[in-house]
Amino acid sequence: MRLIINLVLIAVIALLGYMLVHSIEEPIKFKNEKDRRENVVVDKLLKIRKMQEFYRDITGGSFAPSFDTLKHVLETQSFMEIKASGDPDDPNNTMGVIYDTTFIPAIDTVLAMNINLDSLRFVPFGNGAEFQVVADTLTYQSTLVNVVQVNTPRNVFMGEYADPRFAQYDNSYRPNSLIGFGDLNKPNLSGNWER
Repeated sequence: MRLIINLVLIAVIALLGYMLVHSIEEPIKFKNEKDRRENVVVDKLLKIRKMQEFYRDITGGSFAPSFDTLKHVLETQSFMEIKASGDPDDPNNTMGVIYDTTFIPAIDTVLAMNINLDSLRFVPFGNGAEFQVVADTLTYQSTLVNVVQVNTPRNVFMGEYADPRFAQYDNSYRPNSLIGFGDLNKPNLSGNWER
């Protein structure tokens, strides 16, 4: 009888020990995985933002409304670089100012940055999910401006940690909230992770 009681006590102690380790281990694993995944997604969003800025430079102010349009323009268009020689403010300048315009293919810059335009649209850890992109114009302070917004819900890339129950380990964690950059209500390219 004593042997059975000892075995039951050992089993109960082992179970309680497992539950204690699991209750400590789960929040640590969640935080590490959340931080790792969000950092990878933010890296991708920073690349997309840079490519949208390149697109804006090429097109004279507008943003790409889709990844197909972004890719097409960056693969086929060029940056215009204007070099001026001579100082227009120098009263002794008798030669005037000479402007030299050169065109640099945008794809060369994109490749030098090691950015793959084909995979830019896909959310890391998203199993083929794509970032949502919306480009538009709006009147802001009596001026027509171009705006863009690129984002994805956190639950797309959080995998097993997309469950709302994990918010108990991080009060700011909302798996259905968006992570992205831009704003459709004002000209702003900052990311919501930067706030």
